[in-house]
Amino acid sequence: MDFLADCRTRLAFDLVANTWNPVVVWALRNGPRRHGELRRLIGGISAKVLTETVRRLEFDGLIERREGGYALTPLGTTLLEPIEGFGRWAAEHGDDVVAAQSRAARSA
Repeated sequence: MDFLADCRTRLAFDLVANTWNPVVVWALRNGPRRHGELRRLIGGISAKVLTETVRRLEFDGLIERREGGYALTPLGTTLLEPIEGFGRWAAEHGDDVVAAQSRAARSA
């Protein structure tokens, strides 16, 4: 498969490349949540950045406003498995990446 600038694979990687997109999607996996509830659950995200993120995810069709909060759409639900896969990879290989970064920083 070619990874061209306008290919669908690139589009998918762009969805998870934003730091907060997968975090917000994952935070909604158990059902709708209000803005303030999401902020408390996620931690470390400003109200402004959360608002920008949910708007972007709404635009992409991954979440929708529902019951006074935000919820995953059926399309958004399909992203949970890949996010979980990234999480498994990070748990298994994260220390190796940190070690490589540390080695590179020492030799720079």
